Order: sequence, then C-alpha cells, then structure tokens
Amino acid sequence: MLLVLVASQYLLKPPQGPKPVQPVNDEHAAALSKPAPKTAQPAALPAIAAPVHATAVATITVDTDLYRVIFSNRGAVVTSWVLKHYTDEMGKPLQLINPLAKDLPPPFSLEINGPKPDFDPNTVLYEQKVANNGLHIEYVYSDGKTTITKSFDFSQDSYRLRVRSSVVENGALVPAFLMWRGGFGDQRIRNAAAVEHTVLFNTATGKLETQGAKAAKNGPVTSSGDYAFAGLEDNFFAAVALPENASRLEIRTYSDELKVPGEDKPVPYVGAGFATGAEDYFSMYVGPKDINILKKVNPNLTKIIDWGFFGIIAKPIFYWLNWTKEHWTGNYGWAIVVLTLIINLALFPLRLSSLKSARKMQRIQPQIKAINEKYKNISLRDPRKAQQNQEIMELYKREGINPFGGCLPMLVQLPILYAFYRVLYVAIELRHAPWLWISDLSSAETLPIHLLPVILVVTQFYSQKLTPAAGVDPKQQRMMLMMPVIFGFMFYYLPSGLVLYYLTSNLVGIAQQLVINRFMPAPTRPAASAPAKVPAANVSSGKSPTKTVAKAPVKRAGKK
Repeated sequence: MLLVLVASQYLLKPPQGPKPVQPVNDEHAAALSKPAPKTAQPAALPAIAAPVHATAVATITVDTDLYRVIFSNRGAVVTSWVLKHYTDEMGKPLQLINPLAKDLPPPFSLEINGPKPDFDPNTVLYEQKVANNGLHIEYVYSDGKTTITKSFDFSQDSYRLRVRSSVVENGALVPAFLMWRGGFGDQRIRNAAAVEHTVLFNTATGKLETQGAKAAKNGPVTSSGDYAFAGLEDNFFAAVALPENASRLEIRTYSDELKVPGEDKPVPYVGAGFATGAEDYFSMYVGPKDINILKKVNPNLTKIIDWGFFGIIAKPIFYWLNWTKEHWTGNYGWAIVVLTLIINLALFPLRLSSLKSARKMQRIQPQIKAINEKYKNISLRDPRKAQQNQEIMELYKREGINPFGGCLPMLVQLPILYAFYRVLYVAIELRHAPWLWISDLSSAETLPIHLLPVILVVTQFYSQKLTPAAGVDPKQQRMMLMMPVIFGFMFYYLPSGLVLYYLTSNLVGIAQQLVINRFMPAPTRPAASAPAKVPAANVSSGKSPTKTVAKAPVKRAGKK
C-alpha cells in the first residue's frame, strides 16, 4: 500500500484546484432515458458517377444544450468538441480535443483498410448539408470512382449521437476506421496522458478492458468482438461507440507522441479507431462518466466506471457519500467528515481490542527487556537471533498475547482508504467539489503549502505519543518516528478528499485514545532484575542457560 501511494503521486498526479462547476440539470439527464430507436442498417450506396466536392473551406457549429461542436468540410472532421456544463481549471468550458494534436488527423478522420483511393480522404473538401435545425450534418465526396459519405445526428438535450460512414469503391464497400487521435478529455490536469486509455466492455467475459498508449508503442493494436461499447476515456469523461443492431465492434489503439511544454521528450498519448464492419454505423456517447446519466443511456455503460480492486467497498462508499451530501451536509467535504466519523465509531471495538493487547504487552515489558538484554549486541544475521525470537514468542503464548493484534485496525482501514482513493479518482460528482479553502476535493491543494498534509503530520506525531508502543525494539521506535513525515510526503500530492478522510480518522483516533488512556491507564510494575548474561558458548550450542549456584563449604573430620 505504501509503494502504491508513493508511486501514484508521480504517475497519477491529480489536477490542481479547478473551479467548481454546475452539474447537468435533471431535465438534460432525463432526455437520455429515451431509448434509441432500432433502425435497419441501410444498404451501401452505389458510387456516384459525377464528382462531388466543395470549392471552399466551410465550418458549421452544432450548438445543443450540452455541446458546442465545430465541424469542418476539409476532411469532414470535428475541430472542436466543448462540454458546456463542465469546465477546466481556468473556468472555461471543457475542450475534449487535445490542442497539442494539431498535426494529427482530427476526430472522425478515416483510416481505410482496403485499397487506398487516389486522394487523401482527410484533406479533400466535402460537400456539406445541414438539416433538422442544424442537428443533422451530412458530408459527401466523390471523384467519380470512390465515394465517401459521413453523417452525424445530434439531439438537443442528449450526450448521445448517431454516426454513419461508408467508403464505396466501384460499387463495393471498403472497410474503414473512424479515428480520434492524440488523446481525449481534460488535458489541463497533471500527467494527462497517463490517465487516458482505450476502453471496451467484453460481453462474453463480462469484463472491462483498458489499454494505454504503451500497448501500441510498436504499432496500432486492434481488437474486435461482441463489445457492448468501446472507445476512449480519462478519469471523468468518455467517448465510446455503441454498436447498433448487435453489430460486431472493432477498436484500434494508437500511440501518438506529442511534444508537451516543459517536457524534454515527446509524450505518448492514446488514440482510438472505431469500426463496425464494411460500413460504420453506431451510436456514440461523448460526455461525463456520471453514473445516473450513463445508466439512462445504456445500463452497460455504467461499467465504464472502474471502482478498482475493492469496488465492493468503493461503490457503497460513493452512494453513501452522495446520500449524506444530499440529505445531511450539502457539501462533499463535510460528507467525508461525517462518513469518517461513522466508520471510526464502527471500528472502535477493534481499536479497543488493540489497546488491550498493547496494555498486556506493557505488563510483560520487564520480561521482554530481560530477554533482549540476554541477547544484547547480537546482529540480525546471527543464528542466536532466532532463539531470542523463539523465547519472546513463547512468552507471548504463555501470557495469551497476540503480537499482531495492534495491526488489525490498520489492516481493516487499508481497503477503506484505497476505496476512498478510487471514489475520488473516478467519481465525477467529486470533481471540482469544494470544501473550506479547498477548491477541488479530487485533486491536491493549490495553496503554496498544502495545509491538510501538514496538519496530518502533526496529528500523526501526537497520535504516536499517545499510543502505547510496548514490545517495540528501540531501533524500530526511532524508525517509527519518521513515519509521520513519510505519510506527509505520501499524501502531499494525493486528492484533498483522501487527506481529509485520513486526517479525520487521526483526529477521531486521538480522541478515542485520550478517553481510553483515562479509563484504562498503563500498568505500573517494578522492573525485573536482568538475569546474568548468557555465555556465548552456551547460546551458540543451543543449550538452555544454567545458573551458577554457590556451594556451601564442606566440613572435614580432623583433629581439634
């Protein structure tokens, strides 16, 4: 757990304090409950005899309640995709297209898997048609031999759209991928490339599968199957294709190296390609990984939220936090505090049991000290060290002490701690959630000095001072003094909500310890005298040490 938390601050650094955003209102989300009509997949169109193309570059903006999407007829691609109800750290509506990918094919560019046409399908000028109050856009290009069509159908109040694309060469359909290259999602967070993946849900195995850019470092990697969805994701947003009419879905993963300001070497960003066979025809969800919205679009989409190894704990914690925030506190920060209080009260019997074990350890300290003195100055590699440990374990057994009893509360806390971390890592509801001076509980503090980790270190030192540390080797005690500093280092760049949870746990633990120390004081017992030092020969031979008994002088018979 220590290694995971330390490594995560370098590999998965969270965003720096973006501004709070307004959530999508219920009316917008309700519209997503309308199921998509099942329509027959249209047959391929014959090649158009006469050339069809535009004579000038033209753009069109699709402006819905949720999106602002800009299309260009040069390549029939998207040049901007903005979510109106979510912002970046500058407070501007969130741009999902990576601005660093300007030299890569824009989203919905084509990669043709068959014979290549005599022109570049991603740079020619398509004829553009608009209908349905600007919500339906259609593009056509033909050189008389090859015809390419693309169409996009949006809804005014839904994150779901329909996409159709076909390439017809001499009357025959040619398979092609529609691509989204160079990363996806919120690019202003630290190390954005590390949290972006291609993702698919395999209905055959019932598992969510992800791949990063590293998987395609030696070339694009393609997967196909009966997938419920497949596409791109970061921590909080997704762009995934959902096949219509149970079509077989293909997903291709790319690795796109981009120059990032401040980095010496190019950074690999993930890209994706979508295909459904000879002709591409699918629905697409582009929006937040909000569990309520995803459920209304398609129940399988909720599986795109990865709750981690301890999902059985993380998911209930998320729902519990939501309920507490909605019904009690009105704020996620205070909801975390309330939840932490309840968890620690529930774990109080374990803490009490741990303290009783520690008190027993204190009572036998003179005996332990005597054993340690007997084997003083023996190195850890010395075979006699095993004999020392054996004597101590036999003492524990006689006194009915479990030497690991004090570890139980911490072992129980670790899954909960990791579950909290996953909730803050993937739950979009906590993205930009403020608390007191903190602007975003899902990221580290933005102050020059992060106050919560500093307070955490202070409480750790005080907690160590209050907690009995019986039976601990003096060298280990000195090492333990460094643990609060190590904890502060670990938590410094972790999400503020996680630090708040651990800090609150510390404060509750301190309060409980003060009460316990008052009603269950440490035992007072005179120190036992240390036995004589065991000769090295006896210890090394494995024989039990024997005491030297003084003999009384012997009277001999003799003359007076």
